[in-house]
Amino acid sequence: MKKWHYPFLAFLIIGTIVILSQSKPAKPEFRKAQGLVFGTNYNITYFYNADLQPDIEQTLALVDNALSMFNPESTISQVNNSEVMIVGDQLFLKVFRRAMEISDWTNGAFDITVAPAVNAWGFGFKHAQDISQATIDSLLEITGYNKIHEVNGIIEKDDPRIMLDCSAIAKGFGCDMVADMLRSKGINDFMVEIGGEIVVSGHNPKGKLWNIGISKPVEDSLSVNSELQTVIPVTDIAMATSGNYRNFYVKDGRKYAHTIDPHTCQPVSHSLLSATVFAPDCATADALATSMMVMGLDSAQALLSRHPEFQAYLIYQTPDGTITTKNMILKQAMEGLPK
Repeated sequence: MKKWHYPFLAFLIIGTIVILSQSKPAKPEFRKAQGLVFGTNYNITYFYNADLQPDIEQTLALVDNALSMFNPESTISQVNNSEVMIVGDQLFLKVFRRAMEISDWTNGAFDITVAPAVNAWGFGFKHAQDISQATIDSLLEITGYNKIHEVNGIIEKDDPRIMLDCSAIAKGFGCDMVADMLRSKGINDFMVEIGGEIVVSGHNPKGKLWNIGISKPVEDSLSVNSELQTVIPVTDIAMATSGNYRNFYVKDGRKYAHTIDPHTCQPVSHSLLSATVFAPDCATADALATSMMVMGLDSAQALLSRHPEFQAYLIYQTPDGTITTKNMILKQAMEGLPK
């Protein structure tokens, strides 16, 4: 063999080794994906052999295009600008129909038509107004889930001023969408968290159940307090928390919380400080947590008694100012609710 053949042969062997090493599948490991969506952070941990950040962002973009009020091209923005509209967006219709169903369960405590009232009180995308009784009366005219109707994808509003706001269900639905995408790839061990709404499956990197903390309801409008009320080990379940201890403002000595009662179009004022709901899907958990904050402690417990498929961890204040909890979580929540 000629001498010049040896370098060429060595180069060929090295190149083959490099190509084979690059084509070898990566070893599965726990990976993380983080970013911003729906005006909040998302944090996702999953056990897989490839980076799924592009897939996650693509999935979340579908939800944003369906449900974001801040996206002028989104389906919900088009519905808000129309009196009658034919909707072909199946994601939007799925969430809309689920929202209507939960509104029925909660006697209207959950209501996606509450957007104008949320804005009027300064908790949406507008500054707070000076609220008079005339303002309240005007808001009540265009608030009520029974004032918007859908049949076979055709959505009609009783009043063109009615606006929809799915912010109390969109984060949960986004979690469900990402979780479904991960499952479609055969991933069994993951945690999906968007703005505090969570779906967990399988086990954490230590091979144990996922430990999820529930924040102590300490007034903290700057979100700097991270003290936990409790930590709950769970798997194969979705959960969402709603509370009035962070998103509020004080005006003329009175505290105004961000939870608006659709029946009165005014901020709620009762003893329930925080509601964490466990459910098979996160969209439902998200919507029910908001519903319970509207309803208050007694009505929230009544709702849970009617729907034993859901559980909750409720934090409330007694008349003497003591912070107390009601742990309405069955043992099966620790092992995952049945699908």
